Amino acid sequence: MDYAFAWCTDYTPDDGRLEGERYERRIIERSARRVVFEDLEDTKEGWLWNRDVVTLRPPNRWHMDGIASRADVTADYILTNLPNGRTQLDLRWRRRPRISGLKQPTKAQREASTLVAWKRFGAAMERDYRRGRGPRSHRKR
Repeated sequence: MDYAFAWCTDYTPDDGRLEGERYERRIIERSARRVVFEDLEDTKEGWLWNRDVVTLRPPNRWHMDGIASRADVTADYILTNLPNGRTQLDLRWRRRPRISGLKQPTKAQREASTLVAWKRFGAAMERDYRRGRGPRSHRKR
């Protein structure tokens, strides 16, 4: 679980690439208990921006409050040990649209997109773990 927590909460500018997305990420602040980052993406509808404040609660949970162009989001992440050295991630989030009348993704679309992103993150984390690599931002490049 320690590895999964460190890997999942090691936010980097490369996260968009791992997710299959095109946003640019800037890490604004990083400490033992908090990470603040901003994402910016140029879309056909215009610029999308978000700022997320992540509160780290080792060894197995973290909380995120985000404000964005389209919606505010609150998310809670909890890791649980499973048999055979596996770890499960439980993610619960709430989303509040900021702009009425703007076409928003449906709940099913958001859930599908989130599932795809976390499957990609999971595959990348498993690759790093098998190769004996630590969290991404702590690797020598």
